[in-house]
Amino acid sequence: MMDLLPQVDRSRLPRHIAIIMDGNGRWARERGEDRVYGHYEGVVSVREIVDACGELGVEYLTLYAFSAENWNRPKAEVDALMELLVNTIRKEVDDLKKNNVKLHVIGDFASLPEVCQKEMTEAMQLTGMNTGLNLVLALSYSARQELLMAARKIAEMAVSGVLAPADIDETVFQRCLDTATFPDPELMIRTSGENRISNFLLYQLAYAELYFTPVHWPDFRKQNLYEALLDYQRRERRFGKTSEQIQKNIIPDA
Repeated sequence: MMDLLPQVDRSRLPRHIAIIMDGNGRWARERGEDRVYGHYEGVVSVREIVDACGELGVEYLTLYAFSAENWNRPKAEVDALMELLVNTIRKEVDDLKKNNVKLHVIGDFASLPEVCQKEMTEAMQLTGMNTGLNLVLALSYSARQELLMAARKIAEMAVSGVLAPADIDETVFQRCLDTATFPDPELMIRTSGENRISNFLLYQLAYAELYFTPVHWPDFRKQNLYEALLDYQRRERRFGKTSEQIQKNIIPDA
């Protein structure tokens, strides 16, 4: 494959890329292996894409690592995924720190096994002063649950008198989301040929460009990321305005 990096316009990169890392199980089955083997190989792709985003200067990368629905998978696979998460964080945290990557977690953190919570907390503390790429792991994450919890927080504030109903606006709502301190993704990538967003960042993806690729996650490499970025840079982001307004460099309000 031709090196696509020189074609990527670094002045027009998305600040925030979100990825649904799909296809680990299918990739493994195609090779006559157990699904867990695909998850282990998928870690290689995670490492490469994190490195690529850091090198490019992308500010935020959110990876859908484990959904709330994934708890319904066979116990052996869930246990293996939790073990893989712990081992990967232990192995990678020094490199994250060295490469100036700051780790974050969104989702139902309390539902993770205690050892996972411990490792993730320590890793976030160790990388907390880093100023480069913000790596956000969505773990035990459900966008619908996130929205329900945000609505509950706002209702509690209104009932207690802290917040008047008339003062509830997008800013207030966004502050109650897991992603309160992050910009919304401009580009969402999903691998393995599925064309849906599967309960991932439902509010935050309102204006994101969606990119779907048939490549399974364990095969997704830097060149695949560059392909997605080039596709993104060919699109016109109008935010409700006309092409003529955009071409006159009228900056959208949203």
